[in-house]
Amino acid sequence: MTCQSCASRIEKVLNKKPFVEQANVNFAVEEAQVVFDSTQATTEDVLNILQKTGFKGILKNDRQPVLPEDRKAHWQLWLLLLINIPFLIGMIGMLIGNHRLMLSPMWQFVLATIVQFGLAIPFYRGAIASIRSGLANMDVLVSSGTLTIYLYATYMLFYHIAQGHNALHHIYFEAAVMVIGFVALGKFLEERTKKHSLNSLELLLQLTPKKVSVFRDETWQTISLDQVKIGDVLCTNHGERIAADGIVEEGAGWCDESHLTGESIPEMKQIKSMVLAGAMVTEGSLIYRANQLGSKTLLGDMMKALSDAQGTKAPIARFADKVAGIFVPAVLIIAMVTFGLTWWITANIGTAIIHSVAVLVIACPCALGLATPAAIMAGMGKAVNSGIWFKDATAMEETARVDTVVLDKTGTLTTSELAVAAVWQPESAVISEKDLYRITAAVEQNATHPIAKAIVRSALEKRSTIPTALSVKTEVGLGVSAEVEGVGFIKVGSPEFCGFQLPSQLNGIWDIASIVVVSINNEIAGAFALTDTLREESKGTIKRLQQNNINVIIMSGDRQPAVDYIAQQLSITTAFGKFTPRDKAARIQALQQEGRVVAMVGDGINDAAALVMANVSFAMKSGSDVAEQAASATLMWQSIKQLADGIFIAQATLKNIKQNLFFALIYNALGIPLAALGYLNPVIAGAAMALSSISVLTNALRLKRLKIEQ
Repeated sequence: MTCQSCASRIEKVLNKKPFVEQANVNFAVEEAQVVFDSTQATTEDVLNILQKTGFKGILKNDRQPVLPEDRKAHWQLWLLLLINIPFLIGMIGMLIGNHRLMLSPMWQFVLATIVQFGLAIPFYRGAIASIRSGLANMDVLVSSGTLTIYLYATYMLFYHIAQGHNALHHIYFEAAVMVIGFVALGKFLEERTKKHSLNSLELLLQLTPKKVSVFRDETWQTISLDQVKIGDVLCTNHGERIAADGIVEEGAGWCDESHLTGESIPEMKQIKSMVLAGAMVTEGSLIYRANQLGSKTLLGDMMKALSDAQGTKAPIARFADKVAGIFVPAVLIIAMVTFGLTWWITANIGTAIIHSVAVLVIACPCALGLATPAAIMAGMGKAVNSGIWFKDATAMEETARVDTVVLDKTGTLTTSELAVAAVWQPESAVISEKDLYRITAAVEQNATHPIAKAIVRSALEKRSTIPTALSVKTEVGLGVSAEVEGVGFIKVGSPEFCGFQLPSQLNGIWDIASIVVVSINNEIAGAFALTDTLREESKGTIKRLQQNNINVIIMSGDRQPAVDYIAQQLSITTAFGKFTPRDKAARIQALQQEGRVVAMVGDGINDAAALVMANVSFAMKSGSDVAEQAASATLMWQSIKQLADGIFIAQATLKNIKQNLFFALIYNALGIPLAALGYLNPVIAGAAMALSSISVLTNALRLKRLKIEQ
């Protein structure tokens, strides 16, 4: 596709078919996403429609990295640029008054003919296919403009030869040749930028090795990655990348999995450890069995998510589509009006042709068509590298407009683990706090409840030696009792289980925490208050959001005092407890009715309704499948820091899109009048047209270098 008009043409043709429900074509990634009734048509039918429209379609899974015609196009470009060199030298000579540097008129004619009817054939093919389908594209502008100059220059050449005059000052072959050269070079650079610099998929592809070492037929063999099967035993050494998701069977080493987990510190892998495709073995050697390959790996899933998302369109792109739909016909009309007025005013048909062709060439629908998808491609790539998988471009654009964030508490702001927040002992206590931990852990290590695990973990962190408990007896929902040698009969559990109520003066954390009482020989020894543990990044993330004028609200099913406690720690002024899933969805709807653009973050099944109701929603990768399916984006690193990163990346992307649209519109708004008035000749116009698309792409590339606050 040469410009946005091509994408619009394909969309128009496909959407007219009765069996097509919806067709979206993305110019930047040159992909069509088509939803059709498989009972009425097949993928082959869709491909045949594309063929008749003037394009070759390839199923996405069958796409090859480099097609043969790409190489042919490269050779044509280099030949075209080689022919441009003598014309460029001659043009410089003309500017400095040295006409001896210019080619003879006949040589100019020969070279221009080779270009016009040989190297410019792709422009003619595109123009003819475009006109046949009822829409005009950039090829129509370039081919009609350069052919007009060529035919006029040819007429003037042979007319002056017949008159016996020197035609050198009456021909404009250099304009036709150099316009085609500049535009072709611009399209080449545009394609390279789209396919290599902008496209993060290519970088992800480089994370998997092309060759792997596999154990087959009682020996180690080196084979290509596509020959590996599930269940194969593979070996990866220091400095090499893991080829598949699998389980380590032999060896040990350190793996850098930052491309998937966001953890910059390498992780130690040993027998029974899981390894992920694309991870770099920074030290050691691993022998592992492949469990998942290709698209089934976490890396493959990431690539598919990115590819699908980049192929979608943001709502703001509809503006560019509408403009592109009328852009080329409008430019053709302006060019004809320019020709007529200039000829009438100057009485010089040559000047009229030059001015009108300059109008055709300076007009650039490409920059307008690239404005949105180029930024989306770069923004999506940046988001994926930061641990955020947006489902589509619409989700990213909507995220940029978020002004209110609703957070669940447990699993989002806090970890799923409990931690000891406070310890109480009576004045008559005869054991130290450390001994209280030791004795309690001796009994609790026999239980599986999260509270028991939290106390045992705290005791171990204090480097306490945990004694052995005997005659352990568990009463479900109440507590655990046991005999601890040298201490006596220990009971650990609820106040009722231990037969003791805490003093009334204990408040604050004790009002919201889970309480565990400990008695020794039926005498109270102490109590523990356990609460949720704040995620390390929660405070910093909330502060970043609030500093950027984003309102943060907590909605949780937990008790109101517990929710208030977490909200106070995070300086959040609005927090709701005891909220059912229906309550969460209703409150979000109320916020939307107030004009708020709401983002919801959750990780549980009970968050699904709220996630659907919100304008945009984020689910933790570690959460439920229901929540992940309902969400607009997934936070891969299981951290709400990625929530803030995702919002700020989306904001930067939307800002970049608006900059691109402004540049494309102002470029055409200024360029076309200047060309019509004769201030731009076709050669300069052709160079400017090529540069306009490159400028839009270069601006989009800035997103890949976007600095995200840590």
